Amino acid sequence: MGTFSISENMILDLYDKAPFAQGIGMKPALIASHAEKKVEEFDVRTPSIDVAVGTLSGGNQQKVVLARELSRPLRLFIASQPTRGLDVGSIEFVHKRVIAERDNGTPVMIVSTELDEVLELADRIAVLYRGKLVGIVPAGTSRDVLGLMMAGVPEHEAELTAHKTLEGGTHV
Repeated sequence: MGTFSISENMILDLYDKAPFAQGIGMKPALIASHAEKKVEEFDVRTPSIDVAVGTLSGGNQQKVVLARELSRPLRLFIASQPTRGLDVGSIEFVHKRVIAERDNGTPVMIVSTELDEVLELADRIAVLYRGKLVGIVPAGTSRDVLGLMMAGVPEHEAELTAHKTLEGGTHV
């Protein structure tokens, strides 16, 4: 991916399909137009769509990948750390796009170490600890319960412990 230009990256798995393909060749003007549109839409900071993606900052590389993947119909959207390296405005933009995909009926799975991001985007939260599933909880689950689960405490124990803490019991 890093050695390909932005315009090449935007059609990475579509180069031989309509509307970008023409017989055994490609339509360079259409590919360039598509890339320019996505660079503007996703606010990719670049001097040209012809530069190699590997020469961009990490955040702009992330935007190129998101622009490519969110610019087509999806049956499933899985993203790992979708906002890593992005500025606050770009994070907000990505979150809106993820929510729009979900609202359009696309199943979305986000893998993130950013608890705020998970709480903002999730309908359900699956917590893993040392490679094992600790539990799956609704999005409204308290930070206390989630924190305990992230430390490996099973879901039911985390809920009991957090509830006792809220009632003035022993603080964990």
